[in-house]
Amino acid sequence: MIRGCWLNYRLQAALNGVQRRVEGSKVEKRLDLVKQVTHSTHKKLTACLQGQQGADVEKRSVKSPSKKLPLTILAQCMVEGAAVLGDDSLLGKMLMMCGETEEKLAQELILFEFQIERDVVEPMYVLAEVDIPNIQKQRKHLAKLVLDMDSARTRFHQSSKSSSHPSTLQPGAKAESLREEMEEAANRMEICR
Repeated sequence: MIRGCWLNYRLQAALNGVQRRVEGSKVEKRLDLVKQVTHSTHKKLTACLQGQQGADVEKRSVKSPSKKLPLTILAQCMVEGAAVLGDDSLLGKMLMMCGETEEKLAQELILFEFQIERDVVEPMYVLAEVDIPNIQKQRKHLAKLVLDMDSARTRFHQSSKSSSHPSTLQPGAKAESLREEMEEAANRMEICR
């Protein structure tokens, strides 16, 4: 009778282990897909931004001599053309107004890109390059702790089974030690979970 119960317990433990591995495999595949999608999207979004990535809004200013947006270059060209033609010509006035408008559009584009980078691109990068690897690392650690707990539980049950034989010396101390080990392993697993 005891042997039949023990076999059922071992079979159930093996089935639980297989089930955990299958579920873990599905989760790992899903995490890899999420990481791949976020990494790809981050890369494409960054390529779409016309301004200087990573710089502050002040450093991205239209008046900055560093890399300028096409709108900024167009605005500068229009303002210079207006200066050449003068304020007394209709074309000069139109170029001045258009140049100022283009400059404002460039500033808006810079602000928009800064917000996109801050609110979308950077969080996506953190998700793909920091959070998902941390999750995967924690899952591996949790799987190890589950195996440790299962091993401690198996040793405890084997000890309990063998302590029922009258020939065993000091069954209580060993069983108590194994029970404590099993509880500690379960606590470590729960903390990690």
